Amino acid sequence: MEQNQPGKKAVSLNIISSSTKSSKHKGFGAGAINLNNVSPIIVDRGEARIDIGAMHAKSKVERGIKFTPNREEVEGGRQVWVVWVAVDKLAEGANYAGATACEMWINEEDKKGWKILAEHVNKLDYAIKRRVMLEGLDEEAKAALRQLLVSHNEEWWNNSSEELKQALEPRA
Repeated sequence: MEQNQPGKKAVSLNIISSSTKSSKHKGFGAGAINLNNVSPIIVDRGEARIDIGAMHAKSKVERGIKFTPNREEVEGGRQVWVVWVAVDKLAEGANYAGATACEMWINEEDKKGWKILAEHVNKLDYAIKRRVMLEGLDEEAKAALRQLLVSHNEEWWNNSSEELKQALEPRA
């Protein structure tokens, strides 16, 4: 592997914040993804919690797990969801603007897991683009996510779209 030479800066992905200072940035790295208003939520065993580590695939449930693209290798695992939630700050007030769910399976005993990384990246992108894609969540996961969003900030929940609220409504 090639080592960085002294005095040379390594090329890397830059995440540019929306601050006034960096918004003047032009050229290389311009148009980078802004993750300032996106949070990952882990839904596991009927509980939803914000886990910023999931932003880099290092959430509490992912640590120490070797992931494979073959689901068959994760026999006896449990389903865990990463939900990407984007917040908009509008004149009327902030709201939960986008929410997308990504599935993964974790077998802690065997220290193995399954997920499709490309799906996680695409769903993050969809949340940033203010889409609501929560298909696959069961009633328990929906209830846990809804409870977390409401308890985290009820005003944001009240300002959110009907599409999001309906996606998390309990089914009769």
